[in-house]
Amino acid sequence: MGRSSAVFVPMPEILAIQPFLDGSGPVLDARSPGEFAKAHLPGAVNLPLFSDAERAAVGTCYHQVGREQAVELGLGFVGPKLLALVQRAKQIAPERRLRLHCWRGGMRSSSLAWLLETAGFRVELLAGGYKAYRRWVREVLAQPRPIWMVGGMTGTGKTLVLEALASLGEQMLDLEGLANHRGSSYGNVCLPPQPSTEQYENLLAERWAGFDPGRRVWIEAESRQVGRCRIAPELFGQMERSPILEIQRSRAERIALLESVYGEADPEELIEATRRIGRRLGPQNTQAAVEAIRQGDLAPAIERVLDYYDKSYRYDLERRTVPRHARQVTGLTPLAAAADLLDQARKLEVVAEDGETQAEQDQ
Repeated sequence: MGRSSAVFVPMPEILAIQPFLDGSGPVLDARSPGEFAKAHLPGAVNLPLFSDAERAAVGTCYHQVGREQAVELGLGFVGPKLLALVQRAKQIAPERRLRLHCWRGGMRSSSLAWLLETAGFRVELLAGGYKAYRRWVREVLAQPRPIWMVGGMTGTGKTLVLEALASLGEQMLDLEGLANHRGSSYGNVCLPPQPSTEQYENLLAERWAGFDPGRRVWIEAESRQVGRCRIAPELFGQMERSPILEIQRSRAERIALLESVYGEADPEELIEATRRIGRRLGPQNTQAAVEAIRQGDLAPAIERVLDYYDKSYRYDLERRTVPRHARQVTGLTPLAAAADLLDQARKLEVVAEDGETQAEQDQ
């Protein structure tokens, strides 16, 4: 009998979400560029089977004509791209091992997996696709963690203290850093564009999943909205129930810190941000702040704006029913302030544990 000339093409391995995330090799997203731009797995690379227009055309054909015609239309779009898709995959995954998904683990990822397996890649597919990943995001953000909230008025250096806590080995979730926003009208000044809320949730879930569930997590006491990014309700509910350590600094230190943050900013950006809250500042304060910014003298502008933000902060603080513990850190470096908060948290945790033990004995 003659030797068979058939070529064996291995089938891609289909993985559940956690094995897929724990796997090796780059993650390729076969969805269209528009879908990918809206939100994607952190670190994933877009290798779209269809352009946005092609995806829309195939979907319309499927609903108006039928599946068979839609498949043929899709094949017509993809056929001329086969070589380019393989070449791009080689650039992304030179070791020929990769993970792949589309929207719900359907035809796009299956077709691309077949092509890449034929070209010698080892491919792992995500069961359920990006839709399954989004379910995982919601489940992860609902997982409980012991949280300490760091509160404080604008300019007290909460972000610097949180970064110092991280340098001390503490677990810290940087809500503002992931959102590319400082959480005020001036929050996007000197920062890159914000992600979508969906992408923000993906980034938060990636961090949350990596935390040790038995150790405390430090989070800034934010409102539900960080710029245009909305904190997922599963996480925000936990934050609302967590105790607050409120750092306090002198007004002079706060103004100096804010000057250091915004001193190099484009004056026109600062003026635009000031006018956005002009209705709350009032016409006189707004005009005075704008003039000070134009003259390059930020301190008087910051002074007037702080009056508004301090009132807003006090209002938000008063509505909270969780334990609040004030910590005076005037004159302290961020690292010294972080050490103070950490010492206070440990003491309060011991008191809480003793109280729980006593309650158990009384039952």
